[in-house]
Amino acid sequence: MNSCCIKLIFLFYIFCQVNFVQSQNFEDYSQTVNGENITIDLVAVKGGNFQMGNNNGKEDEKPVHEVTVNDFWIGKYEITWDQYDAFVFGEFGPEQFKSKDKLKDLGIDAVTGATPPYVDMSFNMGKGRSPAVNMTQYAALMYCKWLSSKTGVFYRLPTEAEWEYVCKKGNTKKDSLNDISWYAENSSEKYKKTGTKEANDLGIHDLLGNVSEWVLDQYDTDYYKNSPKSNPWNKPTKLYPRVLRGGSWKDTADKLCCSSRQTSNPKWKRRDPQIPKSNWWHTDAPFIGFRVVRPRVLPSKEDIKAYWLKAFTDF
Repeated sequence: MNSCCIKLIFLFYIFCQVNFVQSQNFEDYSQTVNGENITIDLVAVKGGNFQMGNNNGKEDEKPVHEVTVNDFWIGKYEITWDQYDAFVFGEFGPEQFKSKDKLKDLGIDAVTGATPPYVDMSFNMGKGRSPAVNMTQYAALMYCKWLSSKTGVFYRLPTEAEWEYVCKKGNTKKDSLNDISWYAENSSEKYKKTGTKEANDLGIHDLLGNVSEWVLDQYDTDYYKNSPKSNPWNKPTKLYPRVLRGGSWKDTADKLCCSSRQTSNPKWKRRDPQIPKSNWWHTDAPFIGFRVVRPRVLPSKEDIKAYWLKAFTDF
């Protein structure tokens, strides 16, 4: 056998080994956070094609169109107050984060802490393992930036497409809504601790109900008519409206659907005492939370920077 053939066989062997290792590592895991007494459980979701939207739904859910998403991990639960308060009340000295070189690879040049809340933002509905609420989309994304800085692993919010893919692939509404969701009929007018209802087929809890969840996208009624097929993301260019998914403890059953789209509203800051209004908090949105996503393939530094949205002034 000549040297060229031996080299090709060797390269093929290395290729197989690398792919074997990658496939072995793509599994559920728990993310620890240095210096914090919290862990975040993540579920591995194999990407693929799916039919996004609902031709029998509202106009903004039409038309149904084929979308492809790549592999990613997604939070098994909505981010809890224990996990979120570590960010809100955390320290932000450079020793708290990974090395400058590591942060550069993640497109991070600085991390800013949230302003202290005006009042008890849980509205006496409970903290601990309950879902954190009342944050803006910007605040949710800055939590992801903080988490990335602490762990050296890139986290962000899910896109609309990724969120809907998980909901549909997980057959989330397979049983009665009461088995999997906290909503208007069974919530006693407040959110509940995460994970107290059944998971979907992927092992993910509270996708429908409990709290509505921020995704990355700007809301556009007509976006589905010209949405890219591969990994679509409608990058925000203005403050309102942004998209939330899943419905909450205060919503009726018809709003808890994999394809239903909810939009942000400036009324959610009507009691904000600041001028301009806060980048971080909605004073009147105790039904809004979020969960995190980690793409399996790390984006380029330039692509990562695009996710770290700047705050828009809200007068």
